Amino acid sequence: MSGDLPLNINIKEPRWDQGTFMGRAQHFFMVTDPRNVLLSSEVLEDARVTVENYRLGIVKPGLTEDELWRAKYIYDSAFHPDTGEKMLLVGRMSAQVPMNMTITGCMLTFYRTTPAVVFWQWVNQSFNAIVNYTNRSGDAAITMNQLGAAYVSATTGAVVTALGLKSLAKHLPPIMGRFVPFAAVAAANCINIPFMRQRELKCGIPVTDAEGKRLGESSKAAQQAIVQVVVSRIGMAVPAMAIPPVIMNALEKKAFMKRFPVLNAPVQVGLVGLCLVFATPLCCALFPQKSSMKVSSLEPELQENIRQSNPNITTVYFNKGL
Repeated sequence: MSGDLPLNINIKEPRWDQGTFMGRAQHFFMVTDPRNVLLSSEVLEDARVTVENYRLGIVKPGLTEDELWRAKYIYDSAFHPDTGEKMLLVGRMSAQVPMNMTITGCMLTFYRTTPAVVFWQWVNQSFNAIVNYTNRSGDAAITMNQLGAAYVSATTGAVVTALGLKSLAKHLPPIMGRFVPFAAVAAANCINIPFMRQRELKCGIPVTDAEGKRLGESSKAAQQAIVQVVVSRIGMAVPAMAIPPVIMNALEKKAFMKRFPVLNAPVQVGLVGLCLVFATPLCCALFPQKSSMKVSSLEPELQENIRQSNPNITTVYFNKGL
């Protein structure tokens, strides 16, 4: 295909069927590809122009369908789906693997002392706060005061949780101590994500019909979206924080690891990275990005508004965030 590229390719939706897990997995392997972090501002801007022009019916001469989809996925990896703003680099899902493998590897390596636990949990939750804000659902603005309060609440709650679990682990076998970071991260996700997205819980997120027409804002939809994101994030942490401790526990008994203890952190980071390359897209794929909800499950007032203006609509859709 050349410059005669048809204008009926639906790039508002992913290339693969989002009704199946495999289709969602293929989609998120593209969105979370760590190589997207290395793309220059010029490449990102070119992808944005290509996608936005195509939506307006303007096709760049010589553009092929594969090039269009590549531009769409570059665009999706760097620009917010609701606001269209360029996202913070470290907050993009394509930065999850390189950032998380470093932070998680250090959390699993330096877990024995309280200062180390506090520092790395703070680093991790600060990173998570950026990711949660960057990948929030909806287009409503959030003030710096709201953002600051959410950040302090989220990170403090997460660090206190980690210290509490570390204290409990003192009475358990050493191997169990290695799982304290995972338990802390799982518990912290349940705190951090709702705090950083609390405005959605208070004010609701946009819900639309199947064609994308906005029908209103719903806090019930926000609750469902945040629960799904929490489950996905905990799922991402399971392989990266559960498998390496078992392997490292065995490796540290080997002679070469005792002779070269400096290898501990690099090996740990490498193992975590290997797990995250697969866990990140596969756990993002647990739920559709464009989530849905029955009208009957929405707030009574919103239900009534929808039934009066669109009586045939039984299901609404919303961006759940990541």
